Amino acid sequence: MSGPQAGPPRSSESRTNESRSNESRASERALENSETEFTERYAQYAASGLLYPQREGSPLMEFVSAGRVLYLFDRTGPYTAQPGEARVIVHGILDPGRLEAVDASAGEESLTVSGISAVEGVGRVLHVTRRTWVVQARLLLVLSGFEALPDVLPGEWVRFTTQPPLHGFLVE
Repeated sequence: MSGPQAGPPRSSESRTNESRSNESRASERALENSETEFTERYAQYAASGLLYPQREGSPLMEFVSAGRVLYLFDRTGPYTAQPGEARVIVHGILDPGRLEAVDASAGEESLTVSGISAVEGVGRVLHVTRRTWVVQARLLLVLSGFEALPDVLPGEWVRFTTQPPLHGFLVE
């Protein structure tokens, strides 16, 4: 007795098309093409602050801006972030279940650190793409989602929560 038939073997063209389809789906979910490209695209939205010395071997940057101490996963490589004044793109991945538009009349910027490397806050949207908002919430934040974000326009206010870890892209 033989087991279930697997069907005819797939052609190499079929496997190639399936591979391209998988790559296309992966690139649709990608938030960046490279660290360099992301840094160039969002450099104008870097937060200004103070970097503290990194502990040897640690992937985290300790960054202080707008009265908040943030621990950021260093995306620009080890040993590039020197202690002192710095401009850093603070990038967070939004928790899709915890974001909403809020009335501008109640809008007061807030930002609270949650855990070791996440934030929640309220801020004014400055720039919008399909999956990224730039938000002023005490400091500039570049906030992205893996799915399309709710429709908001620059100037509107949002309440948000990020998932850990926050990422940091040093702007030189």
